[in-house]
Amino acid sequence: MNLNLSRPICFFDLETTGINVANDRIVEISVLKVFPNGKEEKHTWLVNPTIPIPPETTAVHGIKDEDVADKPTFKELASEINNLIKDSDLAGFNSNRFDIPLLAEEMLRADIDFDMKNRNAIDVQTIFHKMEQRTLSAAYKFYCDQNLDDAHSAEADTIATYEVLKAQLDRYEGLENNMKSLAEFSARKKFADFAGFIAFNKEGEEVFSFGKHKGKKVEEVLDNEPGYFGWIQNADFPLYTKKVLTGIKLRKLNTKLG
Repeated sequence: MNLNLSRPICFFDLETTGINVANDRIVEISVLKVFPNGKEEKHTWLVNPTIPIPPETTAVHGIKDEDVADKPTFKELASEINNLIKDSDLAGFNSNRFDIPLLAEEMLRADIDFDMKNRNAIDVQTIFHKMEQRTLSAAYKFYCDQNLDDAHSAEADTIATYEVLKAQLDRYEGLENNMKSLAEFSARKKFADFAGFIAFNKEGEEVFSFGKHKGKKVEEVLDNEPGYFGWIQNADFPLYTKKVLTGIKLRKLNTKLG
């Protein structure tokens, strides 16, 4: 089944130096852009992460320090990648919890403002887990009857994810071929930031989801304990979390001034 698109969608996958969203870096990124008319455009970049790739990570994706030593840094590629994806919805495998948050960190480090407010995020892994509870390789075999021989190659994983989503739409009548619907179905608990430190309560208000202020409204905490904002800004939190927190603080300040 072809995707019912009102705008392009970019399937993408990252290979990285590790799994820490705040501190790890991209070493490979592959993007498959699918247009509403069915046209497909594929790009893959090896990236110099500017930090060492741990041996245990190389054992997973096969990329060594010497493989990327002469490659451009993400900051050098950021504008090109952003221009490719900025008009598109995004999709991936475990992308809502890892790839999109880490991509956002890299974009912000490159001084490119990145957010998902006006586009959909479809996580094919979440759809798969809700339906079948398997891995990407198993999903590719289950839905497409093909073996994922190059698993943990960004390009192979990206293409497999695209094929799996189309096969999921063929298999499940209850899945609506609409990117907004798929984004809602593949979403987990809704957070204001990608990393899940700031959630929404039943009234749609931002609340902290961790630490001593867990469950408390962010605006109230910032009013009652102004130093908490500074602590987060200076601590090892993702840049996007800090950006969201700053936005809440500025919104509160503007409300008072108004």
